[in-house]
Amino acid sequence: MKVKILFFILILIGMGSGCNGNQNQLDNNNDLSISQVHTSKPIDQSVANHAKEKIITKEEISDVKAVNTDNELLVAIKIGNFNRFRLKNIEKSVKSDLKKMYPDHKVFVSSDKKMFWELENIEQRLKKNDTNEKNLKKDLNKLKSLMKEQT
Repeated sequence: MKVKILFFILILIGMGSGCNGNQNQLDNNNDLSISQVHTSKPIDQSVANHAKEKIITKEEISDVKAVNTDNELLVAIKIGNFNRFRLKNIEKSVKSDLKKMYPDHKVFVSSDKKMFWELENIEQRLKKNDTNEKNLKKDLNKLKSLMKEQT
């Protein structure tokens, strides 16, 4: 009898501590900050910065990277683990929202981690003014071809 009571108490403690662990993960989404890319050169990233501000407000998305040229916008999103099952629907939703906001830009959206890392590297180079418009377009063309290969 004592063993059953002890076992029951251990199960309650285990379930109680297991349920409290996920609270931090849900609250972390509000603490995220997006990095704004500002350059002194004529490579304007205001479209990408505005797109990042709009996309990060969605609760399914934990982080976003974006880079734009005069007529293209490439966006990489990081989706939380519990929302990975709806990956394609989230991508379509983000892409359609961006197409409505920027009808004069060709929009590319990916949730692939490699695309996320590559766009993060491009953003860092833009922040450091370590790239020019020609190299930016070349890098983005490379990323677009990788996106097409994956689909």
